[in-house]
Amino acid sequence: MAKKKQKKAKNGGKAADRDTARQTAGQGLFAGLLPSRRSEQFLLGALLGAAAAYVLSDEDLRGKLIKGGLRLYSGLAGGFEEMKEQVADLKAEMAAEQSGLL
Repeated sequence: MAKKKQKKAKNGGKAADRDTARQTAGQGLFAGLLPSRRSEQFLLGALLGAAAAYVLSDEDLRGKLIKGGLRLYSGLAGGFEEMKEQVADLKAEMAAEQSGLL
């Protein structure tokens, strides 16, 4: 028993650090959001799977989600294009000021 303690002390507790790293590996940013126990992870996965199955099986809900996603995408794309036009206008104004046309 004493040899194990000496070996652990010699390693500086690195084995415990590796165990902790293995437990949290792959969780990244979501380490605080995900449950820590396997049974809780299973239940969370089962609930998410059931919700996804319900959404995909209901045609009306699926249609609403797709329409909402398309509206969101078109709004973002339109806003991005508007911003590009404004930047182009500002560049043209600055070029005109520098050349002395204004």
